[in-house]
Amino acid sequence: MLIQDSNENHDSERFANRHASTFRTLRLYARTFRRNTSAMFGLAIVVVFLVVAAIGPWIVPFPEDATGAVHLDIKLQPPDGTHWFGTDEVGNDVFTRVVLGTRVTLQIACIVTGVAMLIGVPLGMIAGLVGGWVQEVIMRVTDVFLSVPGLVLAIAIVGALGPGIVNAMLALSLVWWPGYVRLVQAKTLALKNEIYVQAAYSIGTSKLRIVFIHILPNCTSPIIVKASMDMGMAILGAASLGFLGLGAQPPFPEWGAMISIARTYLPDWWWYSFFPGLAISLTVLGFNLLGDGLRDILDPKHRD
Repeated sequence: MLIQDSNENHDSERFANRHASTFRTLRLYARTFRRNTSAMFGLAIVVVFLVVAAIGPWIVPFPEDATGAVHLDIKLQPPDGTHWFGTDEVGNDVFTRVVLGTRVTLQIACIVTGVAMLIGVPLGMIAGLVGGWVQEVIMRVTDVFLSVPGLVLAIAIVGALGPGIVNAMLALSLVWWPGYVRLVQAKTLALKNEIYVQAAYSIGTSKLRIVFIHILPNCTSPIIVKASMDMGMAILGAASLGFLGLGAQPPFPEWGAMISIARTYLPDWWWYSFFPGLAISLTVLGFNLLGDGLRDILDPKHRD
């Protein structure tokens, strides 16, 4: 028994010693983040919306209103004790639709950002490592996509494929990936000339191992910062397509589509468009502030 306890203590000490620098880095990150008031505010906003997205279906008072129920006897009622955000043109509870739209919007943002990263990060690394004509082809294709305004290109793609939430996510993903190619390619070009990478080449380390051991870990910080910023931009893009009738289709509870219908009832029935618009603004603000805070943490040039 004593031998077993001694072995466990030795294992704990070895683990602590091996990861001491990691723990110090994490404490530095946490301390830097806590000092950034705006970043903490952004984190709080994001956490609130994530919680709402997770538990939304169980807290809304009228879940049937998300599927197109009709209650014409209470249509366009102002906010009150029963309908906190009022009702829409067919009597659906706006609070219910805004809350359930949170999950839809965050799912769209996560999928768009994730697909863009899956396309852009590998292409950026290939361009930076291989060089030559491969780099020229990848970067010229990237330049073509970057030369067209993102929303205009997304509208054109959805217009060709047809309106719908899946096509909207596909279009936004195709718009977002070039930014990751540019970011990762520039970072890879800088990293591959570092002494430790050249030393790995000199001892015969394979390119694949160099990518996963030396290149990718050092590209993670700027990728995380960009992804957090892109979450907010993806939400705006999805809301814009929904507003134009190219994204989610009614009665699907999506914020942009709700504002598109609600604009015809302004200014008398202001609550119909105000609360979905407020949700969009707060979510985008939260992700942008969080992205700024992550940049301050992960970029040594921004630390105190």
